[in-house]
Amino acid sequence: MLIETPTLAPDGLPFRLLTLRNSAGMVVTLMDWGATLLSARIPLKEGSVREALLGCASPEHYTSQAAFLGASVGRYANRIADSRFQLAGETYQLAPSQAPNQLHGGPEGFDKRRWQVVNQNDTSVLFTLESADGDQGFPGNLRATAQYQLTEDNRIAIEYRATVDKACPVNLTNHVYFNLDGGQSDVRNHTLSIAADQYLPVDEMGIPRSGLKDVTGTSFDFRKPKQIANEFLSDDDQRKVNGYDHAFLLNAKGELSQPVATVWSADNKLELKVFTTAPALQFYSGNFLDGTPSREPQPYAAWQGLALESEFLPDSPNHPEWPQPDCTLLPGEEYVSVTEYQFTSL
Repeated sequence: MLIETPTLAPDGLPFRLLTLRNSAGMVVTLMDWGATLLSARIPLKEGSVREALLGCASPEHYTSQAAFLGASVGRYANRIADSRFQLAGETYQLAPSQAPNQLHGGPEGFDKRRWQVVNQNDTSVLFTLESADGDQGFPGNLRATAQYQLTEDNRIAIEYRATVDKACPVNLTNHVYFNLDGGQSDVRNHTLSIAADQYLPVDEMGIPRSGLKDVTGTSFDFRKPKQIANEFLSDDDQRKVNGYDHAFLLNAKGELSQPVATVWSADNKLELKVFTTAPALQFYSGNFLDGTPSREPQPYAAWQGLALESEFLPDSPNHPEWPQPDCTLLPGEEYVSVTEYQFTSL
């Protein structure tokens, strides 16, 4: 069911909200501004319903927060060092959004656009967006789609597709934050596993300055489930960015058959499994959420939500040597990235 609210987006038109429901009683709410995930309410075995996503009290608050809550980000998710890259011998200078670097596609990235609703029903919605040649400094005209589907086994399946008429790096993801305990509790009490043997260290600006590193013997080894708090801020790699904000090169190679990450709530009543075709997963422990508008009068504090963003490794346009598929999309090809978030009441 499509609902229009009286509040207006930055383009002067109303936000459009869409609600998906399945027979299991799960309810997901989305918004056309930023093709944004607003809410996921999960029925628990005990009979209650738990909100699993961070979110704001009303749509207009999303335009005044800098955490990318639930938004679709692009053209290039994560960071590009010094806001530039070279392609086919030409240097492209991008619009910086975290000077001197570009974060999540620039100051006017896809999260700050109205996506058009192509079609929708009770369990799915398809959005589309056009991005012109030179948008935020990127070459070529790009057309993107974002399809959200709520399945009967409580998965939010997100499929991003894109085509270009000129070669361009493309890296789309959803920046949803989870708190499986609901409310505004500390997500460092969650338990997490990530099926990855390597992670990418970064500097204080989140830019990788050296290569991938083996997780063995480090606080980044989540191959066996562990509480996030266990080794939190225990090393320089974490302390540089106030916690975890790092990409993990996934062991799975573009497969959806096995989860690449699993999260358990502190009270062990809700489990989240992440499936993706993307080569990497950015684990962000919400280190700088302080002051972000919430659904309550009190804003979010740091570490009250975690993100698991499926994507290419950050700054990949400047690192063709990394062991992952090429992030450059060519004319005649189609970018496809699928991620599924499955919730299970325990």
